[in-house]
Amino acid sequence: MRVFDAAAVHAALPWPFLIEALRKAHLGSMPASDVVVQSDPAGGEAQFITLPGWAPGGPIAVKMVGVFPQNAALRPPQPAVQGLVALFDGATGAPLLAADGAAMTARKTAADSALGSSILARHDVADLLIVGAGALAPHFAEAHLAARPSLRRITIWNRTAARAEAVAAQLRENGIDAAASEDLEGCLARADVVSCVTMSDKALVKGALLRPGTHLDLVGAYLPTLREADDTALARGTIFVDSRNNMKSGGDLSQAVASGAITWETVKADLFELVQGKMQGRTRADQITVFKNNGGAHLDLFTASALSQTLG
Repeated sequence: MRVFDAAAVHAALPWPFLIEALRKAHLGSMPASDVVVQSDPAGGEAQFITLPGWAPGGPIAVKMVGVFPQNAALRPPQPAVQGLVALFDGATGAPLLAADGAAMTARKTAADSALGSSILARHDVADLLIVGAGALAPHFAEAHLAARPSLRRITIWNRTAARAEAVAAQLRENGIDAAASEDLEGCLARADVVSCVTMSDKALVKGALLRPGTHLDLVGAYLPTLREADDTALARGTIFVDSRNNMKSGGDLSQAVASGAITWETVKADLFELVQGKMQGRTRADQITVFKNNGGAHLDLFTASALSQTLG
């Protein structure tokens, strides 16, 4: 069995390779998957989450992740989210690999959105706006660049300007033309692709500011109480999701449905339908496309399977 630390995961899964691996995986059927959430039996804030996925006739992946908010107060501090992804042979149950959970999550989450933008964004997009400056932000910038090489300008916005500048500086160190901005409204008005990676509980993206042809990628609002885009953004856009299985769990769509701005039938297609050609994606250059990245155990399985291809 091979063990991949974080550096080995990132090195083994370059964006073009992983995006294409996810595309090919969506040519098949949705794997069986589940989510098991356990709360700290001592009554603390911590949770431990297990996400198993099993492809028909294929391998089994299990993501095991601890969410420990109190870790930031430790000396030295530790990440609040830590874990592992393990892959097993679907025929024998034999373990094949184990990999750093945070790195695998970053890789699969960004590649999921990048696959969406490769299908839904215009071919001539030039201006990418990343809303949020957390640990995922640089990965999303790099993944969207790999999916849409026409992108030339990358802007980072964050409520805390210093964090946006730190992400922009990190990208510049990697040879990417990136800058930070404090003018969210101005950035939204000129962006071709907007990728939101936040934990916001209030809509940051005002749909009235989006220009025709924009592709909006929503990632962070994974709980019903969170929100990244307002009702106008969702009502103006043609909505797509990575999978229909868990599309009702996040706040962007569920809150817009609750307000009456959209219905669940408004969602046009998921990645399986798009990749398999069962549904069409963008149909006009001036169309606003919205992609809701919900994640799921099937994506952890697809990413672990891609990692196993590098074993030789």
